Amino acid sequence: MDNNHEIDIKQVVQSAIQYKNYLYKKNKLIILVSIICSFVFCTYSHFKQTQFLAELTFVVEKDASVENFGSASSLIKNFGFDLGGSSSTFSKNNIIELLKSRLVINKALMKRYNVNEKDDLLINHYLEINNYKKEWRENDVKVIDFNEEIKFEHDSIMRIVWKEIVNDNLLIEIDKTESNIITLTFNSINEKFSKYFAESLIQEMSSLYISHQTKQAMNTLSFLQDRADSVFKELKNSEQEYARIKDINQRIVKASGRLKELRLMREVEVLNTMYLEIVKNLEISKITLLNQTPIINIIDTPILPLKKEESSLIIFSILGLFFGLFFSCSIYILKKAINDILD
Repeated sequence: MDNNHEIDIKQVVQSAIQYKNYLYKKNKLIILVSIICSFVFCTYSHFKQTQFLAELTFVVEKDASVENFGSASSLIKNFGFDLGGSSSTFSKNNIIELLKSRLVINKALMKRYNVNEKDDLLINHYLEINNYKKEWRENDVKVIDFNEEIKFEHDSIMRIVWKEIVNDNLLIEIDKTESNIITLTFNSINEKFSKYFAESLIQEMSSLYISHQTKQAMNTLSFLQDRADSVFKELKNSEQEYARIKDINQRIVKASGRLKELRLMREVEVLNTMYLEIVKNLEISKITLLNQTPIINIIDTPILPLKKEESSLIIFSILGLFFGLFFSCSIYILKKAINDILD
């Protein structure tokens, strides 16, 4: 057993020496390939356009607890309203996915800003900056303008742009500490576009997030407001009718002549009680809405001039050398291994 093990190790060492000697014989070609790769990487680095990084940090505060309302909390609970500590529909990871969603990005791209001395939609600026429109003109293809009526070709282009932004330009990170700060980084070759798109994206996300979180409370508030307006209108009409009948019945002595007046008085009292109760619930509903409305605090916004992301010639040349060395050695090792098997 030991002898076989020693033979195996000896064969491995001999094989490694053979491969080393084989690569040494090819050292000139390996060096040449490495230099060529380094030159290619340097050329790419030289012609690669400068990227402008727009960084925006924000935090989503949790729902306030019912205790924050002090003595009002017991009154609110008496009417069947639970304001405290409902869990958020969106976790931090869901907020990240929301920022990357096609709905939010598309809405952000449809905002108007002034870029390159031209006031236009961000999607039109994106197509111009990234030479889409230039290529369309050169190839005699109709230039798509998003100021026109939206058609299926607009949706197709928007889908392509969304994928490019999510895959190549947008980075969202969560601070691992207890602060739960979320950092949004967007890069593009245009400084103003980077800044405006990052700001537009957080605005659209905030709007959608708050709308979703408060939808039920808003529906309740809207219902109670409509009901309050309706009951108040009925109460007003009943009061006017009651006052008119009471004036007419001033000279009537018999109780039978005052039946309508009594019915109207009872109706006014009922409507008045209903109205007071609805108004009370309406105010409670407003507190509920206030409690359920999340607060998105933007900590830092992009400020011009933005940070530049430039390619380093030295780093790219070193990467090119290592890539060329690894690539050429791998090819020669594979070639020798195949020849050894065939022999």
